[in-house]
Amino acid sequence: MTEKETVVTEEGLRKLEAELEELKTVHRKEVNDRIRQAKEFGDISENAEYEDAKQEQAFIEGRIMKLEAMIRNAKIIHEGEGGADEVHLGSTVKVRNLKTGSENEYTIVGSAESDPPNAKISNESPIGQALVGSKPGQTVTATAPSGDIQLRIISIRANRRGSKLKNK
Repeated sequence: MTEKETVVTEEGLRKLEAELEELKTVHRKEVNDRIRQAKEFGDISENAEYEDAKQEQAFIEGRIMKLEAMIRNAKIIHEGEGGADEVHLGSTVKVRNLKTGSENEYTIVGSAESDPPNAKISNESPIGQALVGSKPGQTVTATAPSGDIQLRIISIRANRRGSKLKNK
């Protein structure tokens, strides 16, 4: 089975690497200490602290494996090639919702960096998919669970990073 490519900015990759390091060096040790302490209480078959610690250990190990795969398969968005003539990964796009008239600004990022509350939307999200490849003045339709959303592209700002992808 091939692993999914993880599209990230250099900053996003650094955050993933920092989280991985924190899990391996701090959290893994903390949960191992909790397991050891819980074992000292005696019978582990009815020890809630032991069970909680084992569940946390499983979560941490799963997250470590996921982060390692994401970092191993990282495609970094580099500076340079993307311009303001078309939406691409790394673009910041100002759009107007044609139904409500409201205007929003979104930065298109890979799914690993998606943070909708901070206006960073994934290129794999319905709105991200609709916007990628569009040009200023164009109207696109995003199919969302709540129904279709029509957006007019007001402007595109090419951020420091363009659409050029490179293996880590």
